[in-house]
Parts: sequence; C-alpha cells; structure tokens
Amino acid sequence: MQTYRTNKNKVVSKVFDDVFEKYDIMNDLMSLGIHRLWKKTFINWLNPQKNSKLIDVASGTGDIAKLFLDKVDYKSSVCCVDENKDMLEISKKKLGKTTNVKWYCNNAENLPFKNNEFDYYTISFGIRNINNVNNALGEAFRVLKPGGRLLCLEFSKVKNEILNQFYKIYSKTIPKIGKLVVGKSEPYEYLIDSIEEFYSQKELLELIKKNNFTNLSYRNLSGGIVAIHSAWKI
Repeated sequence: MQTYRTNKNKVVSKVFDDVFEKYDIMNDLMSLGIHRLWKKTFINWLNPQKNSKLIDVASGTGDIAKLFLDKVDYKSSVCCVDENKDMLEISKKKLGKTTNVKWYCNNAENLPFKNNEFDYYTISFGIRNINNVNNALGEAFRVLKPGGRLLCLEFSKVKNEILNQFYKIYSKTIPKIGKLVVGKSEPYEYLIDSIEEFYSQKELLELIKKNNFTNLSYRNLSGGIVAIHSAWKI
C-alpha cells in the first residue's frame, strides 16, 4: 500500500481558507456540474431511513446534509463536522432554517461524540485531506452504532487508459480555472496532487477493512474518476 502524504493540516487549512467563498462555484466548473449527480448517487446508495442520525464529516458547505434531509423528508438529524469555520458558515446559510442540523468545527481524527451514537457516517471529497486516514476511520467506527454504515465518496483511479489520458490533460487546466475564478492557482494545484497521491479503490477498501468494518464494497462512478466505498459496523 502506498504511503500517503502526512502532516498536511496546515496546507489543507490554508487551501480552504483561500477558496471557501467560491467553493461551490468551482465545484460546478471543475466537474462540469457532474459532482451534483455523484452526490445524488451517493445518497441514493446510502438509502437513509427516517428517524435516523447522520454524522457528515468534512461536510463543507452542506451539500450532503441537505441531500440526506431531503431524502428523509427532514425527519432525521445531522451533525455537520468540518475544520473550516467559514465553510460551516456557508452551510448554516443553506440549512439554517431547519432545526435538524448541528454544526461542529472539529477534526475527523478526534470527534466530540460518544461511542455508538450515529446510524450513518458520510464523508464526501474529504478523506484524502485528512492527515491520518487510519485514525479517522477508527473514529468513524467508534461513533457508529452497531449496524451503522459508513459511506465515503472520493476521487479515485481511472481504469480506462483513454479516459485517464483525457482526465490528466483536463486536470492540468483546473489550476488555471482557479486562478481566474478564485485569484489563486495554488489550492487547485494541491487538489490535483492530492488526488494523484491518494489510495486506489482497493487500497482504501483494505484500510477500511483493517478498522473492523465488514460487508465492504465500492462502486466506480464516471469510469473511476470518483468511487463510493461502503462498509458496515457489525
């Protein structure tokens, strides 16, 4: 298994401090809007039930939390966890009219919750930014109830060589788009590097398995540009 870059906390914090105001716009531009379909597929696979409790880690501006609540007709609760206060403020503007959501500015490796508290743990485009993924997965297992489910959406490894070549060429344009829209290219240079350095689908599956999860599986979306990993706490 590859050794992923460590001690990234300061780098990641600086990245999101730089981009939070244009975060949603850049997501649409970079993915040509496809990230919205990926997230809907993600929630559909989760298939959440009413009267349940979700922890959404690296929750960003609240897209997953909103999709979750829409899916259950707002008859469940969500704890949104993110290290960036500015991102959480945007999330509060999106979801502030509901009493079903609480926000926590915390690290994924040290969650401020009791054991066995949540039915679902989701993390979307955030796990590759965590300093120690193994520690975060351990925390995910701890806070989930027995029978609870982890679902992770993340950029992954493209299997088709033709698509991969096109994807690499397109990726090189993303820092230029960032420069035009945000005024800085560096956060998006980090983005591309972090995707290239992150685990493959099978490597991440193996790491999740080592943290005591069972019934593991993954699905590739868009040819493996992103993948969804699913696992259960039994």
